[in-house]
Amino acid sequence: MVKLLMRFYDVTSGEIDVDKHNVKDFDRGELRKMFGMVLQDTWLFGGTVKENIKYSKEDATDAEVIEAAKAAHVHHFIKTLPNGYNSVINEESSNISAGQKQLLTIARVILANPKILILDEATSSIDTRTEIQIQSAMDNLMKGRTSFIIAHRLSTIKNADLILVMNHGDIVEQGTHEELLSKNGFYADLYNSQFDEL
Repeated sequence: MVKLLMRFYDVTSGEIDVDKHNVKDFDRGELRKMFGMVLQDTWLFGGTVKENIKYSKEDATDAEVIEAAKAAHVHHFIKTLPNGYNSVINEESSNISAGQKQLLTIARVILANPKILILDEATSSIDTRTEIQIQSAMDNLMKGRTSFIIAHRLSTIKNADLILVMNHGDIVEQGTHEELLSKNGFYADLYNSQFDEL
């Protein structure tokens, strides 16, 4: 679905509209600039914390970088580093934790301020305590924009306006979290099994 939205493939029938314009009417590069993505596999490069956040908006001011970091709940962590925003992340990013990497990539997307957001398994590789922090940062990121959240960890999507439940590539149910639980169907079974494990 995300690949269709971003025109990695084009639909064979019907159309996908963004702001009442067919995605086929957009140049692919311009269309993709409308999207911000936070993925399961974070990508940081060898360079300073500030350079990594500014990657999405190279002309950003220091104040904008700090504001994005605060919204992503990573400012306090950055201030504890020896050189703050000028601290260097090594090539493998092994000098910071998985949760901190994720928060830095969220700060990067907040700075870019995209119209549409895609969160693809953004909390799957972190512990539950860090997930709460990242969920709060993602809530800040999602304010006022269309967001697509792809998740197996269902606590991530509880507050979504619409949940599409997919099984083997087909949409088998749709509705809000409460509506889907009340149906006692596929989603309810998934949700209850996740919480039985805790």
